[in-house]
Amino acid sequence: MKAIKLEKPWEISMVETQKPTPKKGEALIKIVTAGVCGSDIGALRGTNGLVSYPRVIGHELAGIIEQIEDDNPNGLKVGDRVIVDPYLYCGNCYPCSIKRTNCCTDLKVLGVHVDGGMAEYFCHPADMLMKIPDEMDFVLAAMAEPLTISLHGIHRGGLKSGEFCAIYGAGPIGLLAGMAAEAYGAHVIMIDLVQERLDFAKSVGIEYIINSANEDVVSKVSEITNGNMAHLVMECTGANACIRGCLDIVCNAGRITFTGWPKNETSIPTDMITKKEVDIRGARTSAGEFEEAVELICSGKVDVKKILTKVVSMEDAADTILDIEKNPADYMKVVVEVCK
Repeated sequence: MKAIKLEKPWEISMVETQKPTPKKGEALIKIVTAGVCGSDIGALRGTNGLVSYPRVIGHELAGIIEQIEDDNPNGLKVGDRVIVDPYLYCGNCYPCSIKRTNCCTDLKVLGVHVDGGMAEYFCHPADMLMKIPDEMDFVLAAMAEPLTISLHGIHRGGLKSGEFCAIYGAGPIGLLAGMAAEAYGAHVIMIDLVQERLDFAKSVGIEYIINSANEDVVSKVSEITNGNMAHLVMECTGANACIRGCLDIVCNAGRITFTGWPKNETSIPTDMITKKEVDIRGARTSAGEFEEAVELICSGKVDVKKILTKVVSMEDAADTILDIEKNPADYMKVVVEVCK
């Protein structure tokens, strides 16, 4: 079968490899679509310290079951259309025992710690597959996983309808978070350095935008919120300056969720946390948000197609990933059509 593989940083290609055979408890899936994630670009660059090589990439996956045990826990069968939960957990540690499997002490992510599914066939635990509606477009199905990341940040922050939600970063995760927050009745303030991305955010329904390169973020947030500041601030960039900036724009008794992964420590004023009595929460990957993501996509409440830049073939995938690394401003979301 064909697969997209990184032999080492900067060396990516479509390769021929052995078609997998499912182990007990696993299903064999014919992969139809696979999304390209920012983590794949980090793997290409060699800047993601969690990635080991060689590695087949891909964790945003949708396909059709070709082989599965009859007694699988979700009642799935051959021919079912499914999406893949790519976060493999041990099931035994403390986080797993309280259903926070995304915090597993031995978490393994497809395409990072173990081979991913940007391949014609892939084996995965049957209890980590979710059936999708027959009418759901496979391209949109591959975009459910990044939406779960955004939803997890929203849930960790306890966002409510009518609240102001400020989001640092108008990339795919930030935009999906903003679109979901708007769908749930919040007022979103998108903050970014790049005006083109902010204009795009406005075009997909984000209520307020702030260009942090030439506007005073604190005063603008204050103006928009009538001096109350943001009830929830979501950090979706991993940039140290943005992490620090969250404390300046969150309201007293407000909440902050950190979804971005910073490369270095951020120095923050803990006295401000105490003074404002801010709740700060990490938001890593997702846990249990796939059903919600599928409902939001299928209902049209979150139109993920708006952030889709292009769909490419397996033959063009490696070159496209290289081009995304070189020209990130030209891309928002890319989906690889693995099999037709």
